[in-house]
Amino acid sequence: MHKASDTQAAQAFLATVHLGEHRSGTVTEVTRDGAVAVALDGSAGRPLGVIGPLDLSWSRFAAMARSMEVGQRVTAEVTAVDLEAGRVRLSTAATENPRLWAFLKGLRRGEVLSGVIVSIESFGLFVALDEGPGHPVFPGVGFISYAELSWRRFDAVSDIVRVGRRVSCEFLAFDTSNGEARLSLKATQPDPFQVFADSAREGRVLCGRVTKLVPFGVFVEVADGVEGLVHLRELSEVPVETPEEVVRVGEELSVVVIEVDRERRRLTLARRQVRPDPR
Repeated sequence: MHKASDTQAAQAFLATVHLGEHRSGTVTEVTRDGAVAVALDGSAGRPLGVIGPLDLSWSRFAAMARSMEVGQRVTAEVTAVDLEAGRVRLSTAATENPRLWAFLKGLRRGEVLSGVIVSIESFGLFVALDEGPGHPVFPGVGFISYAELSWRRFDAVSDIVRVGRRVSCEFLAFDTSNGEARLSLKATQPDPFQVFADSAREGRVLCGRVTKLVPFGVFVEVADGVEGLVHLRELSEVPVETPEEVVRVGEELSVVVIEVDRERRRLTLARRQVRPDPR
């Protein structure tokens, strides 16, 4: 009975909590992985607030967690209210960087942002945006992953962009863990696959160049920026164990279209079904 009344009290309190507002409370626990439990002001019973390790600080969340102590007062922004789990997810990164947080929250998916490439790293590119504040840690608040750089296959980032180049990118999402605006450069450009798919049809014979050999087949470029897979079983009339037995990278092949999947951007091809033109 006592447990049921505690649950009802928690649900009643959670109903008063709203996304985006600032709530204060007292730290009741700091876990080994860096999460912080918070007894929010006005709530009774068990602590309902939780600050995840990545929500503590965009600077050094591990050091931030170590600096948190039981009994410490904190003010954080509400990022989620989980009625089923009975907890409020909080972010002190938001209250630590209010101007940057407000800027990122105000962005809308699909809007185009401009800026300058300021750093190229092994995991992606940082962009200093023309509008909005800088980042407390990273060289730019905008970030482009390699997957969002180009529709076309590339060997080196320098084939697409260089540090100092101005770019216009589509905003994808607010990465609350790092305080970044996730961007896409390729989204501002026509997708060559969709252009190709407009005229492609099953049974159409195409000529293409082998770009890559994999254990299960080969990739063939049939148009600029458009590659399709010829599965190993579709590579030869005679069964083969590896693609190297019948083709090599750079070789020109005649292939037939088996399937065009627009949604997943997948083109399935076959070589063995291509027959010589009777003429």
